[in-house]
Amino acid sequence: MKFVVVGAGAWGTAFALHLVRAGHGVVLIPRRAEQAQAMAEQRENRAYLGGISLPESLVISAELGPALAEAEIVMLACPAQALRETCQRIRQALPAVSRVRLVLSLAKGLELGTHLRPSQVMGEILPQVAVGSLTGPTNALEVARGQPAAMVMSVAAAEPMVGEVQSALSTATLRVYTGDDLAGVEIGGCLKNIYAIAAGCSDGLRLGDNTKAALLTRALAEMVRVGVALGARAETFYGLSGFGDLIATCYGDWSRNREFGQRIGEGHAVAELLDHRKTVVEGHRTTQAFAELCVESGIDAPILLETHAILFEGRKPSAALAALMTRGLKRESGTPR
Repeated sequence: MKFVVVGAGAWGTAFALHLVRAGHGVVLIPRRAEQAQAMAEQRENRAYLGGISLPESLVISAELGPALAEAEIVMLACPAQALRETCQRIRQALPAVSRVRLVLSLAKGLELGTHLRPSQVMGEILPQVAVGSLTGPTNALEVARGQPAAMVMSVAAAEPMVGEVQSALSTATLRVYTGDDLAGVEIGGCLKNIYAIAAGCSDGLRLGDNTKAALLTRALAEMVRVGVALGARAETFYGLSGFGDLIATCYGDWSRNREFGQRIGEGHAVAELLDHRKTVVEGHRTTQAFAELCVESGIDAPILLETHAILFEGRKPSAALAALMTRGLKRESGTPR
């Protein structure tokens, strides 16, 4: 198959490398022309994935139009808040007669203001093509190195090519599952970044394993409750896009969201951490979007709302923890409430 990967941060670059190893024709499109030129000349993404060589078979280009003219599958590896603008660029560059069969998002976040999930943004801007999301517990560097991992793909409509794409994406080092709960797959990928910030705050406060285990157990219960209230199925959150991604992101030393929360827990100001940052912390704006959505919809999400208070209201992480620990006592239940 012929793929185009739009976005050459660490994850976009890593997934492009995976596709090349799988034997596909791949064009990687960085956002900036100067980045494309540097990567093509150096055969390395020194800014975002240093130390990983890029094979000559990986085409790196700043020209979106010619790449889309040959593409069958387009992967969007941009931040959630840039997804709409990226889709608009694709719509303008798509030829009148297109071979593109599917556009898959690799983003994990809700759009501010609209509260739309990635596939909803894509479907709004690109109604003429099938859209979906590919997500799961995947660290970019490990995927770039070819270490074993698993993901889940979900598409907005029942498309006959889903099995074909699943086979094309799967290799001996990356196993791709399919699911038909697109809302749940995307919501899980979004929420885990919020809870990773909370877990990072716990790490920064040096509260220990007991605290973190309790936090993540209740975070999973909250993830299910929020997701079901928003139209997803509970069982989806016990899979790769929910529990799997939650554990990886909350414990991985590589996790931007966990590290961001840890720095906050250690006493650094949010504005200071965001200032001049090269990489995006998806959980920051996603927390804002989900907090607005939960308040508007009357969804009980205490961990999420305390994380929002830390990020946007100046609440100290220790005070947020105290508020969570002194909530009314209740019976633990395995069912979402």
